[in-house]
Amino acid sequence: MAAAEAKPAELKLDPKYDDYDFPTTAPTPQNGHPGHTTPEQDAQVFQLRSMLEQLGYTERLDTLTLLRFLRARKFNVELSKQMYASPVDLFIDTEKWRKEYGGVGVDELVRTFDYKEKPEVFKYYPQYYHKTDKDGRPVYIEQLGNVDLTALQTITTQERMMQNLVCEYEKMADPRLPACSRKAGYLLETSCTITDLKGVGIAKATSVYGYLQAISAISQNNYPERLGKLYVINAPWGFSTVFSVVKRFLDPVTVNKIHILGSGYEKELLAQVPAENLPKEFGGTCECEGGCQFSDAGPWQDPEWVKPPKWAKEEEAKGDAIDHSKLPGPTDGPTDAAANGEAKKNPFDNANAPVAQPAAQPAAQ
Repeated sequence: MAAAEAKPAELKLDPKYDDYDFPTTAPTPQNGHPGHTTPEQDAQVFQLRSMLEQLGYTERLDTLTLLRFLRARKFNVELSKQMYASPVDLFIDTEKWRKEYGGVGVDELVRTFDYKEKPEVFKYYPQYYHKTDKDGRPVYIEQLGNVDLTALQTITTQERMMQNLVCEYEKMADPRLPACSRKAGYLLETSCTITDLKGVGIAKATSVYGYLQAISAISQNNYPERLGKLYVINAPWGFSTVFSVVKRFLDPVTVNKIHILGSGYEKELLAQVPAENLPKEFGGTCECEGGCQFSDAGPWQDPEWVKPPKWAKEEEAKGDAIDHSKLPGPTDGPTDAAANGEAKKNPFDNANAPVAQPAAQPAAQ
């Protein structure tokens, strides 16, 4: 007789930091995930929290956050710095980045950022969340095929595009994932990403490489353990061959999350994303009024499941006036450099982007 599957344990909560109003147990028994931790892993959460408290950190020390940072480093609190930053250093670097990013810090940026140029940007580079996959995760879609560098330079800047991405990461963490967790009845901490490469040739792939490196670095270094599944669709000829080489340097757990699909992707994609949740242009049946890319449809829009995000509550509690002048605005016309005859900086120039090194980042359990 087969052994009965172990019943998930309750997440060990810390009364000082853990204030959750959504389920906190992962749906499947994965090592190191909430509800499926060992006594040793619980002790490592306590150890990491204590070390950070001693260093003066008091924010974002909740158990779910610390578990994600520990999973990203294989639960090795004292990890050697020869290859990877330890969980302590990873957390500290993230906190420093959060306080400095955009000149105002991430917490204020997410409350105040106004992406006025979004409709124009989306004509060339759609990036959006739209409903959920079969497991209840939010689905994130991006399309690279229509990227027009010349047009984008007149509309926005790389800085603002990345700030928008950061704000969307923050909104995924709260309110999107908590709303999805409430609806599903179990904890959801990751997204399902669809990257459409239709129309992307070698020349275009090279031109956007720098921007993709930059956003990859932000994701890896500051939002660990947020990828559930990645579907690369309409992958051009040769892409799978390149990935077969790259994946040798990736953690097997990460590799198992990535699916490289050509033009005949519909069957596999629909096995993960219900047709009614998938935009029609990708083989689904959804046709949101005004366009799926602008609807932001999902449980996070449903009053039954959504609650105000903590970052919004914090702003209400503060009641302080916000200095919007610190935030850069969209491009209204030629830059000073362009007016003076200087070459405009390509917002996707890989010479100006941080270099992401996925091979140097251990993956999720």
